[in-house]
Amino acid sequence: MFDGRNNIPYIERESTSPLGVYGRSKLKGEEFIQESGCSYIIIRTSWLYSSFGHNFVKTIGRLSSEKDELKVVFDQIGTPTYARDLATAILTIIQNDQFIDRKGIYHYSNEGVCSWYDFAIAINEYFGNDCHIRPCHSDDFPAKVTRPHYSVLDKTKIKNDFGIEIRYWKDSLCKCVELLKQNNS
Repeated sequence: MFDGRNNIPYIERESTSPLGVYGRSKLKGEEFIQESGCSYIIIRTSWLYSSFGHNFVKTIGRLSSEKDELKVVFDQIGTPTYARDLATAILTIIQNDQFIDRKGIYHYSNEGVCSWYDFAIAINEYFGNDCHIRPCHSDDFPAKVTRPHYSVLDKTKIKNDFGIEIRYWKDSLCKCVELLKQNNS
């Protein structure tokens, strides 16, 4: 949604400036919902992962068990979001009828800030792997997609409007890795 030029967390009402097709399509979806005239709550998130599907946590967990060394970018900053925590927040809003007579865009991710490198270090540690994780620049991994260098979301609005308590990203990561380890044994 945002171009990554900020150095403070993005609030919901800031101007959007998606860097690629994926971001522009998400923004278009938001615009269609808003223009429909329906009652809505849109929740933006970032760096989503879970014990299901393909995602960064599962990939780094696997690669760090197979390789002696990995390079991971350190110049992209954001906040991981555990899908289970996001789902719990959504259920809290729905089950308490807090969405009635509300309309708007909200941000949700876990608390704290890290780089993809920091995230990979924690994943490697929680899986108990001995892989050496080395920091590198985004330019070391030329990609077809431009990613924002800073994508931290401000969650003040969702916490204030719905009384949502949000866990620190490392605590949530630890829970996810524990679940993955249980499922693999």
